[in-house]
Amino acid sequence: MTRPITAADYIKGFLRLIRVQNLLIVVGTQYLARIALIGPREDWPRLLLDGRMVILTLSTVCIAAAGYIINDYFDVKIDIINKPERVIIGRYLKRRWAITAHQALNVIGCFLGLLLSRWVFAVDVLSVSLLWFYSANLKRQPFIGNLVVSFLTALSLIVMAVYYKQNENLLIMYAAFAFVVTLVREIIKDMEDVRGDARYGCRTLPIVWGIRRTKSLLYVIIAAFIATLFLTADSWNNPRLSWIFMLVLIPVAWLVYRLVLADTRREYSYLSNLCKLIMLMGVLTMVWA
Repeated sequence: MTRPITAADYIKGFLRLIRVQNLLIVVGTQYLARIALIGPREDWPRLLLDGRMVILTLSTVCIAAAGYIINDYFDVKIDIINKPERVIIGRYLKRRWAITAHQALNVIGCFLGLLLSRWVFAVDVLSVSLLWFYSANLKRQPFIGNLVVSFLTALSLIVMAVYYKQNENLLIMYAAFAFVVTLVREIIKDMEDVRGDARYGCRTLPIVWGIRRTKSLLYVIIAAFIATLFLTADSWNNPRLSWIFMLVLIPVAWLVYRLVLADTRREYSYLSNLCKLIMLMGVLTMVWA
């Protein structure tokens, strides 16, 4: 006999649906960038309570939450195969309520962006549009879906460069870091989910190219990005950045080593989590940038 679903179950299900832990990481990343990269750092207590920053972060969080909902909305059948224990829509939340929550969060997010500036609003509208097309179709296409979701991740820092117009170079550099790490992780996730994706006609890179060629592409992306990081530090004549990149290089080297050996769904899941750790390490280096 199954236990009846309680109000607490619905709340927990919704929080899992919007990936509340990921949203908290977005909030932390934006605030750390505001204090450490834009500054002034010594004024951090005031910056934590800055009304404009609160609105910007809420706008980003609402749109990101809406993106998670619409992604799961379109992926229910695939997730039943790949991650049955994580399916929320249809179990805790009806489909019509999911799409209503998605639309409401998008409207709130874009309205908050408009309160700040028309350029933030434009970035928000772009994000909403890309999230819809990504979830509905692009994520099932080889590589383009990976590029789109990686660009959307980078937008959480790009929008700060657009609004504050200070230290844009550093903000864009960290946005590029987020873009590449997310790109690598998304491709690895496609390798992890290849069974369910293939059953429902997705044409991700591992399905179209095969695992071996997909791995080769990842090696090229990682090598090119590492070279770009150190060339950037050299061109800016910033030894501190070089040391930061050396620190991040350690887990990246471990990622490449494990990627060479990876051959099972469990191993690809480990690599996906390792990418999260690398992203977190990269974000924390803002303190020393």
